[in-house]
Amino acid sequence: MTEFEAFLKEHSITEIESTLADMTGNARGKFYPTYKFLAELFGRIPETILVQSVTGDWADNHYELVDASDRDMELHPDPNTFRLVPWADEPTAQIINDCYDKSGQLHPLSSRTILRNILALYAKEGITPVIAPEVEFYLIDPNTDPDYELKPAVGRSGKRETSRRSYSIDAVNEFNPVIDTLYSYCEAQGLDVDTLIHESGAAQMEINFIHGDPLDLADQVFVFKRTLREAAMKHGMYATFMAKPMQHEPGSAMHIHQSLVDSKTGKNLFDNNGSPSELFYNYLGGLQKYTPNAISFFAPNVNSYRRFSPEMAAPINMQWGFDNRTAGLRIPFSAPEGTRIENRFPGADCNPYLAIAATLACGYLGIKQKLQPTEPVEGKTPPSEEVEIARTLEEGLRLLEECQPLCDIMGEHFVKAFMGVKRSEFETFNRVISSWEREHLLLNV
Repeated sequence: MTEFEAFLKEHSITEIESTLADMTGNARGKFYPTYKFLAELFGRIPETILVQSVTGDWADNHYELVDASDRDMELHPDPNTFRLVPWADEPTAQIINDCYDKSGQLHPLSSRTILRNILALYAKEGITPVIAPEVEFYLIDPNTDPDYELKPAVGRSGKRETSRRSYSIDAVNEFNPVIDTLYSYCEAQGLDVDTLIHESGAAQMEINFIHGDPLDLADQVFVFKRTLREAAMKHGMYATFMAKPMQHEPGSAMHIHQSLVDSKTGKNLFDNNGSPSELFYNYLGGLQKYTPNAISFFAPNVNSYRRFSPEMAAPINMQWGFDNRTAGLRIPFSAPEGTRIENRFPGADCNPYLAIAATLACGYLGIKQKLQPTEPVEGKTPPSEEVEIARTLEEGLRLLEECQPLCDIMGEHFVKAFMGVKRSEFETFNRVISSWEREHLLLNV
């Protein structure tokens, strides 16, 4: 308790945001006066929020997943996640919780639990995964009417971007006030952000995180999304992590760089005296084999699949290559001790806990099954007759359901809950008649 009290006293904290990530990756939780938080410490919240969809509906099968009495689960704050809330009007702190069920076990439907479970499998092997996420996003004009298309935000010059400006310094400078606020907020919260670049979309940027512990980085991405939205709104803009927010602009990804190190020595296990190790190839083989079945964790929303389009700088194949961005799985150029794999499939809209857990799960299955990847591709990957991954959320969920090894490692009960939430979202979406259908089908069929 001393650790909490010292932090709160040092920063004169008067209010606590006690949070957790739901199935969609959104922040849920409670606000506490500081004295109340210290008195209770372990809070309670209905476990049904873990099976609530992005629309606010429930999973169709939610009473098969949680008790019909709508009972509470217990929240255990993780002291490693204590951070300030720099945008709050009064001194406020935030903390992320682990969820526990009535038997005192980590709750099987919590996103954080799933990632902890996957990391525990590696720990038993004496292996520590290391990851580094790259998160893309758009700054857009405020939009309160969903019938209107989104527009890129206008920067300092008063002009809206109309051309591809990848890595442009001047294009980033257009949004200096937002970026300065963002970095200030990140520093106040101890977020390990590294470089920021302008991506190829209009008012689209990418921020990279320094490599580290997967659970810590998942927490940081979870916090970063809230942080960026707050920084943008302070300057009269929205920040969006939608995978494909605008028709004629590229999608936004959350590429995950990953490697494995020996837990005792810290040696990169993907390296074998300057060449990729057998473990590297097994892990890569697992990513190749199981990513199609895990795609709904990387692309969890109906909008996610609009990003997987040929010629839009998005992964559509299961090939891999050295320093080759046209492959879905890329091996960046690095010194041997920095050998890693970049999974380019996750969208910026993913739940970071589940996307990181899923990519590590695919690699783990490859190691245990001693899988081998295909030969690497050089140059532009040859065109395929069809996209090699699911093109709809419904198809992605079906591929997950059919893959028993992946269901087992992610947790059978959790997978049922995840599919229940996402199928509920898909059916809600499927009831909406789009403007395209009215335009082209109204009088033509």
